[in-house]
Amino acid sequence: MSDHDSPADLDPAAAPAPGEEQDFLRVFLAQRERMEALVSRRVGCRATAADLIQDLFLRFWKRPMRQLDEPGTYLLRSARNLAIDHLRGEGKRNRSLDSLGPEHDGATASLETALQAGDELRLVEAALRGLPERTRHIFLLNRIHGRTYGEIARAMGLSQSAVEKHMMRALDTCKAALEATPDSRGATPGNDRR
Repeated sequence: MSDHDSPADLDPAAAPAPGEEQDFLRVFLAQRERMEALVSRRVGCRATAADLIQDLFLRFWKRPMRQLDEPGTYLLRSARNLAIDHLRGEGKRNRSLDSLGPEHDGATASLETALQAGDELRLVEAALRGLPERTRHIFLLNRIHGRTYGEIARAMGLSQSAVEKHMMRALDTCKAALEATPDSRGATPGNDRR
């Protein structure tokens, strides 16, 4: 269980039956090291691999168990696919960030622009930390990991409408945080507007 999920978040109807639960845990724990190594090789970061494998565990844990002929092989294949999805999401995020960045003609961004971007990022991060955990998690799944509203809804056991409402709340919060300090956005270091 991660910091993002509480026992109340786990749907008791979707939790595995006790015997299936033990079988799943045994197989998962037996394959965990191999899955983390496989994912780590793909994404290039052991910490990210550990997080992704924990997410994989939660995905399986929250949905009804089904009998598999080769559960270990299935878990390894699922881990590999999760790593690929993660890399696709990272690529999509990097392309999005590139498109949001200032147009430049080969020159590096000015220090002032970089400082302003850093300030705005800190404002958005602070605003996101103030959101309820579920809303923040949905926002990050969509904006950082590139998941669609439908994918998030299925993974979290919510309706797509609920996911959309959480996203609107998160986006409104980010927008409000950026609009709350218009004076500081135009100011440069050492140039107070008093």
